[in-house]
Amino acid sequence: MTASRKTLPPPETAKPAGPGRPKDLSKRAAILDAASKMFTQAGFDATSMDQIAAEAGVSKLTVYSHFGDKEALFAEAIKTYCERHLPPLLFEPSPATPLRERLMTIAQAFWAMVSAPEAVQGHRILCSPQLAGSPLPQMFWEAGPQRVHQEFAALLRRRIVAGELRIDDVERAAGQFFALLKGEPHAQLVFGCDFDASQIDAHLQASVDLFLRAYARSASHG
Repeated sequence: MTASRKTLPPPETAKPAGPGRPKDLSKRAAILDAASKMFTQAGFDATSMDQIAAEAGVSKLTVYSHFGDKEALFAEAIKTYCERHLPPLLFEPSPATPLRERLMTIAQAFWAMVSAPEAVQGHRILCSPQLAGSPLPQMFWEAGPQRVHQEFAALLRRRIVAGELRIDDVERAAGQFFALLKGEPHAQLVFGCDFDASQIDAHLQASVDLFLRAYARSASHG
């Protein structure tokens, strides 16, 4: 989740948005930025709505007005982070775009998302013993990875209809694609091992090619 911050107005006492009262989108964005930063740095339990409000430069009432509770804010922060790196546009129909080119674009965007320092730290937090048995990992999955998986699966189905792919189990294939992209490099990042970033492009190219060798109908994808 992004750690960047925009220039924000000074703290204020905000009124909740009542019926018909539009919410301030700039405040919403500031809250999401603040929440992303603080959840990543301190974890979910150690981050309060008061702290997020102070970081965003708004009142706590404004935070609750936009998101309702901390769990909803956490889920929306994950969703926003994923959509920022993998916007729905990447998965929309584009018959004129060669299949391999489309897959490489998604692969590069996905890697940039999961390899960002804040994403790696968030991954470590979600895998920590403190969160074992809590609802947060499931919330994270549904707000982020599941949405990406579903949109990619829809793209695969369109390419199957177009005659470019032959896949019996689309859901499984979608999961395999993202697992290939992560591979050992992502595990090295999470574990803090030595990591050769110069090899990432070759890793992504090889992962896409392996996926296509398994599921492409012909060599016309390249």
